[in-house]
Amino acid sequence: MRGIQSQIISSDAVRKMLTPTPSYTEEEREMVYRAITLITKILTENGLNVIIDATGNRRQYRDACREQVNQFFEVYLKCPLEVCIRREESRKETFQAPRDIYRRAKAGESTTVPGLGAPYEAPENPEITVDAENQSPEEIVKTIISRLLKAGLMSPQS
Repeated sequence: MRGIQSQIISSDAVRKMLTPTPSYTEEEREMVYRAITLITKILTENGLNVIIDATGNRRQYRDACREQVNQFFEVYLKCPLEVCIRREESRKETFQAPRDIYRRAKAGESTTVPGLGAPYEAPENPEITVDAENQSPEEIVKTIISRLLKAGLMSPQS
């Protein structure tokens, strides 16, 4: 988009590589987020913009990444759990995420789903918070780009 060199790091893709049969334990999550942070650090040090596609359910994971990655810009997609559940039930493409995580958690088949069995710690001071419940994906992108421009992390010509 806009001619900007970037790479998306998917936590689900990294998890599948590191743990082909994921258990989603705290230890496993910590290992996955350390790997995401290392990959992001290397790519950003080589001039690439990185988008981390991850829940990052614990602040400690996001804080560790913030400490190691220059120009870390946290975007909090604020959305009620009920809306996330509805969207997961109706989505066709999972983008490598496991299917039916909320259904399995509600049925007692999984105790590791953030917001249900595992804690979700909302960001305390994200660079930007967007209303992911009421804004379309296109509106969210415009909001994020506007904030990046305002922060001087993106040029208007990009």
